[in-house]
Amino acid sequence: MSSLLKRGQILHGSNTQTAYEIETFLGAGTQGEVYQAKTNGQLVALKCYFPQYIKTDPNCQQRLEKAISKGNPDSNFLWPIELVFTDKTPLFGYVMPLRADHYKSIVDLMKRRIDPGFRELITACLGLVESFLHLHAKGFCYRDINFNNIFLNPQTGDILICDNDNVDVNGVSGAINGTPRFMAPELVRGDAAPCTESDLFSVSVLLFYMLMLHHPLEGKKEADIRCFDQAAMNRLYGNEPVFIFDPRDNSNYPVKGLHDNALTYWPLYPQFIRDLFIRAFTTGINDVQHGRVRENEWRNALIRLRDSMVYCACGAENFYDSEQLKEGQQQVCWSCKQPLIYPPRLRIENTIVMLNHDTRLYLHHIDKTRRFEFSQAAAQVTRHPQDPNRWGLQNLSDQSWTITLTDNTVKTVEPQRTVNLNAGIRINFGSVQAEIRV
Repeated sequence: MSSLLKRGQILHGSNTQTAYEIETFLGAGTQGEVYQAKTNGQLVALKCYFPQYIKTDPNCQQRLEKAISKGNPDSNFLWPIELVFTDKTPLFGYVMPLRADHYKSIVDLMKRRIDPGFRELITACLGLVESFLHLHAKGFCYRDINFNNIFLNPQTGDILICDNDNVDVNGVSGAINGTPRFMAPELVRGDAAPCTESDLFSVSVLLFYMLMLHHPLEGKKEADIRCFDQAAMNRLYGNEPVFIFDPRDNSNYPVKGLHDNALTYWPLYPQFIRDLFIRAFTTGINDVQHGRVRENEWRNALIRLRDSMVYCACGAENFYDSEQLKEGQQQVCWSCKQPLIYPPRLRIENTIVMLNHDTRLYLHHIDKTRRFEFSQAAAQVTRHPQDPNRWGLQNLSDQSWTITLTDNTVKTVEPQRTVNLNAGIRINFGSVQAEIRV
């Protein structure tokens, strides 16, 4: 139940004097209460702080003012718009965009109340690291990355990040140091203040949770704890952290029957993703400056992971793993256990894109000057209208491609035209070269 504000109560913005009328109580946390409010016919979210919380966090207002003045790092953040104050009371808070109902929390993912596909899940992970890259580029650190702050649309993989009142200038000491299980070991031990590097550790934990549905440090050592008190948590997450899949130390390996999510999902992913997690939670535990996985590294790996998706005949989503194939191992579907049959693939310089029935290429793939640009498709896999057994790659860009056939014949593929998915065809997209392989 709400206790701070009443339906119909008016609060005014500190910068614009805009009137915000309280409509509905949405929820409460340790810091305050959140309401739906209306202004000029539009709905917003309004957070009002408990007076007792403000006493413990006297820099809250100053922190919010910094965030508002610097502006939103990107559209995924439900960023503070302006401060609001009540008339004749010391209460204050801030206004932010309202989260749509179809966005669900990571808690919903962990409890399997939502079940996004791998593509949507990877897209959410990618959006997450891109948003924190933009946040850190503005000189901020988030300080409190955890389940309750991240929401995703399970149908698309779009994300929203809330509770941005915890954001502060990188490295500044404050009242918020993080949430247990997500804090970097140096924060658990009290050796440092939150900063970009501690954020990077928390991001890696969250990514592991999202992809493996388990915590990276909770294995045998966690199972052996009889009293999970503060001392035990400090030991597990701060003083003696061991990655559950550390290739050199199996003392904290997952226990079958207790940690089955980790045991199930870990082998499903290609080696290059597992290698990044291994680094994040082995070298990255102690080497704060150089061992943590940076946002761009995650971004490149997650795009590569999404491009490596392949569908089994049973319909299950799998991942093409070139390292496994190089070792002579036959990939089998995780669901039906049958050998995977691969579609044609496109080798674009040093990367592979699996050409599934629904694959699309973006400017990121075909133009070196447009890295990480996914706003518009530049090509798509299509089926021949007269022959359902023939597939091609249709040019959706406004530039012609040059292709070289296996007999060295050179042809032009104009916009909206299609090149057959035949082995050995080389495509010159302009700034990058590619080859179709089968």
